[in-house]
Amino acid sequence: MTVAQCVEEFGEENVSPSIYRLWKEGAANLTRELIVAHAIEPNDDHRKFEIPEHFKYREVYWEWGGSTSPQGGAASPVGFLRKRGFYEAPHIAVRWDLVSNDAYGRSPGMDALPDIKQLQQETRRKAQAIDKHVNPPLVADIQLKNQPASLLPGGVTYIAGMTTGKVGFAPVYTVQPELQGITEDINEIRERIKETFFNNLFLTISQFEPTSHVSATEIDARRAEALVMLGPVLERIQDELLSPTIERTFAIMSRARILPPAPAEIFGANINIEYVSMLASAQAAAATSGIERLLQIAGGLAGVDPAVMDNIDIDFALDKYSSLMNNDPRLIRSPEQLVAIRQQRQQQQAQQQQAEMAEKMAAGAKTLSETDVGGGKNALQSMTGVGG
Repeated sequence: MTVAQCVEEFGEENVSPSIYRLWKEGAANLTRELIVAHAIEPNDDHRKFEIPEHFKYREVYWEWGGSTSPQGGAASPVGFLRKRGFYEAPHIAVRWDLVSNDAYGRSPGMDALPDIKQLQQETRRKAQAIDKHVNPPLVADIQLKNQPASLLPGGVTYIAGMTTGKVGFAPVYTVQPELQGITEDINEIRERIKETFFNNLFLTISQFEPTSHVSATEIDARRAEALVMLGPVLERIQDELLSPTIERTFAIMSRARILPPAPAEIFGANINIEYVSMLASAQAAAATSGIERLLQIAGGLAGVDPAVMDNIDIDFALDKYSSLMNNDPRLIRSPEQLVAIRQQRQQQQAQQQQAEMAEKMAAGAKTLSETDVGGGKNALQSMTGVGG
């Protein structure tokens, strides 16, 4: 940071005497650069740093190699430009992959760096070869020095001595680059870089040829395989990036009293965080293939024994399937709405059955009334003992 930036950021009362003197002198001293050290670490020795114990982490700034006496007050054993505490870790350090017990992680960019350098070098050499082939370096007769010359297509350069000897322009050397081989090698390097960055896992469906006939089962299998390969990375992103970010944001909002009081139903309960990012949604969607296969098997067995459907909770299966697909919760009716709809359907069916039974009884009574059993009576009168 420059001297002016240090004073502006930390205040003139907190900088060292040397920085304060440069700032007071002004002019070119204000743009003089200084090294400012910055550390975030657990607040284990809170008394030495004079940071309250309830802060789990501390953050300190100091001038690298500078004076230990602040400008604005008495000499301090540790002349920090700034020090403060945090309830949670204020930094996010997510790692793509781990090697053994290294504290620092690795990334696909580190693995692909040699291929990237090779690709850049071959691309540069390919451009140079094309340039030398199209516009090669030339040699010319001394007679052409300081004479007008044209190297444009169709241009003419007039020189003396053409009849006595070969005088004119000629290439220093002839370049015939094998562009096809260079292009193939460049494409091979590009494919290696794509594989290093897991493009084949992120773009599972787009890799199929337009004319290829791919079944939904094969697509689900490839998607599941991709998510298995990326499983550790996704879990590490959730554990080291998403969860700390959400927990710290929630804690800051809670301390600032931004959040409203929790409803009685969830007061004091643990909150389960569900992520709806593209990768998390794809990972959840891969689990739907198991539900599909189960329902397909049950549907096939139902033709042999309908009782097999008694083993499956269809309502829960649809609710779980919709949840894994990250659909709007309003797409599935609530249990209360289902109960009301089914009760209404049962009442309608009961009323329909009663109407059908009454219709059948009326038709039977009509048939009996039209059946003569002798003695001037029909069958209905004979059964009821009414009429004569």
